Amino acid sequence: MGDSAITIVAIFLAAILMFIFPLMTMADKTDDATSLTIKSATTEFTNQVRTKGYLSQEDYDNFVLTIAATGNSYDTDITVMKLDANPAKKVQGSTVTIGENVYYVMYTTQVLEALNNTSKLLALSEGDIITVKVENTNTTISGQLRNFLYKVTGNTDGIIAAEASGMVTKTYGS
Repeated sequence: MGDSAITIVAIFLAAILMFIFPLMTMADKTDDATSLTIKSATTEFTNQVRTKGYLSQEDYDNFVLTIAATGNSYDTDITVMKLDANPAKKVQGSTVTIGENVYYVMYTTQVLEALNNTSKLLALSEGDIITVKVENTNTTISGQLRNFLYKVTGNTDGIIAAEASGMVTKTYGS
């Protein structure tokens, strides 16, 4: 009876070593590749907006399609901080700024609303700041396996996320 219990345990361990761990390794590598794709797409999208001086509906849709192609679902947050330069007055041929410059913030819903209301384009000015954050909303296969084997629920290690931001370097239309 002792030999059969050891045999069952040995078969169980062999199954784990032969099937589960390689599956976990491949799932982790898939998550790594997906993470790299998401980070690259987010940085490219942000840099494109920064250097063009505007955000178009077409560019946003292409970005969403690119990240959706990874097979996961994502929550995308876009924050645009628009520079509201204070008025200046002419004093003896030189410009004097009164007060400090102030940024007003547009969040994702406001950005998307502006894209839909203004000919599918959000014009930006030099000095504006754009921040794009992407985070997956589903649990990947790697996360499911990790949770099953280790009974770790709510672990954020399996989250695929990316963030990119920068200052706009070109005013739209110039």
